[in-house]
Amino acid sequence: MALTDWPRTAAEPAPASASPAAVSGTPAPVSRTPAVVSDAPEFVSETESGTGTKSSPGKLTGTQRWATAAIVIAALALAGIGLYLSFEHVADFAHKELRFDSLGKGQLFAVGVDVGIMVMIAVDLLMAWLNRPISWIRYPVWLLTAATVVLNAASGAPKDRAWELLDYVAAGAHGVVPILFIMVVELGRTAIDRLVRPDQAERDSIPWMRWTLAPVATARIFRRMRLWGIASYPEMVRRDQALIGYEQWLTRKHDGDLSQASEDERLPLTMAPYGYTVSEALALPEQQESDAEKREEEARQRRLDAETRREIAQKKAEAERLQADGDLEAVRARVDGETGQARAHAKAQVGAAERAAVLEEQALETAVIAEARAREAEAGRREAQEREAAAAADVQTAELERQAAEKRKEAAEADRAVAAEAQAVETRTVAEARHAAAEADRAAAETEKAAAETRRRAAEADRQAAQEAERKAVADAGVQAARKREADAEVAAAERRLAAAEIERRAVETEDAAKLSPRERSVRKVARMAFAAGLTVDGLAAEDVHHELCDLISIATVQRELAVSSTDTASKYRQEAAVLIVHGYRP
Repeated sequence: MALTDWPRTAAEPAPASASPAAVSGTPAPVSRTPAVVSDAPEFVSETESGTGTKSSPGKLTGTQRWATAAIVIAALALAGIGLYLSFEHVADFAHKELRFDSLGKGQLFAVGVDVGIMVMIAVDLLMAWLNRPISWIRYPVWLLTAATVVLNAASGAPKDRAWELLDYVAAGAHGVVPILFIMVVELGRTAIDRLVRPDQAERDSIPWMRWTLAPVATARIFRRMRLWGIASYPEMVRRDQALIGYEQWLTRKHDGDLSQASEDERLPLTMAPYGYTVSEALALPEQQESDAEKREEEARQRRLDAETRREIAQKKAEAERLQADGDLEAVRARVDGETGQARAHAKAQVGAAERAAVLEEQALETAVIAEARAREAEAGRREAQEREAAAAADVQTAELERQAAEKRKEAAEADRAVAAEAQAVETRTVAEARHAAAEADRAAAETEKAAAETRRRAAEADRQAAQEAERKAVADAGVQAARKREADAEVAAAERRLAAAEIERRAVETEDAAKLSPRERSVRKVARMAFAAGLTVDGLAAEDVHHELCDLISIATVQRELAVSSTDTASKYRQEAAVLIVHGYRP
């Protein structure tokens, strides 16, 4: 794994950070000293490490392309040389020393190792070029290359004598080319990585001069940089200087006895191996207390939220329970109301039946009285007919008398003519006497005629009065007959109402015993209304029954009888009643 791929497990350093106020009395110059030091090593990291962070141009020039092509050709040539030099040695060593059965199998082994190395190197370079590097793939390459170096060195080792200096040189010479090839591959991989990721920060390397002059302290710095992912060597120097300065200040504060320092004051010395700076270590207690307070606040807030949610849930449950109780009470009240309404309807119908019975009795009495009045009218009519007959007889008598008076008048005229004829022979006295007698007879005849006329007129008036009395008697008889028919109709209606009330009473008792719902009671009542209105279902289909029921009972009637305001509810009651009748319901 490359030095640039170490994971960063520590926080990024804050340059020129001030010392926190956790430890009172910390001298300001010590806290500000790293700010001066931090500017100096930046030039060192670029000059001594040789790995500057400036990005290279995006495109290569023609000369650079030729140089790159030459480097690639040289690397391939180096790979070919290495394969050629190691192939025979590794194949022969594998056949003789590694106990491969034949030289061909030893050669296959050598080819397999070299091809595996080349394939993994090619994949590593390709993925680096695609900006998708595989970090672990280089370790098998290194391992196989090391195995190749060992095999090559072992093939040149002396067999029957002790090692001499030249033998060590020969064994090392066998591993020079493979090691050189791996170095070239790593160099090419790093070059490719810098080309495809020019903006990536480079990890600083520690100058070799420091390794030479202070190897132990430098090893500690190297360890801390690698352990805690600190990429900047100047930053690591600044941290080390700040730690040394803080330690000196703490020693001076406690007169050289660091054991007298509190745990909080010793925190920078304790936490330095773990990648903490002085300021971070000093701020750690305050940060921990702040985090603890924050956790307590969050825990308290969670408890409050939980209590609030619990109270809301309890209140919601209580509201739902109250609502359910209210709904239950409403249902009970509606059921009780509908049941009471049904019972009130039944009682009202029973009362109506009783009143109908009373009216029936009164109608019977009225019918008897009407019949008596009809008999009286019939008697008056007969009496009027008798009076009319008598008046007709009087008229006939008056007519006969008038005819008799006419005849007597004619006789008087004849007598007068005779008297006139005898006038000549009779004396004047006799004639006058006879004339006077004739005049008297004529006057008597006139008087008798007037009396006959008067009697005729009286008879005519009596006849008209008798006819009027007869017409009045006939009208009275018709009125009495109509009243009788009305009374009979009222009696029949009363009987039907009484029967319907009895049926309704028995139906209500049956429904109470069956504990039917208000809706079922209403549907059955509509069915009974249909039967009471004259519904007959014999020989009718289901649709015909529904049509017949709709013709007999209107929706307004259903609304009025069941005391419902919705026409849709009344229509549904009527439909369900038709279905109930079709399925065999009979009151």
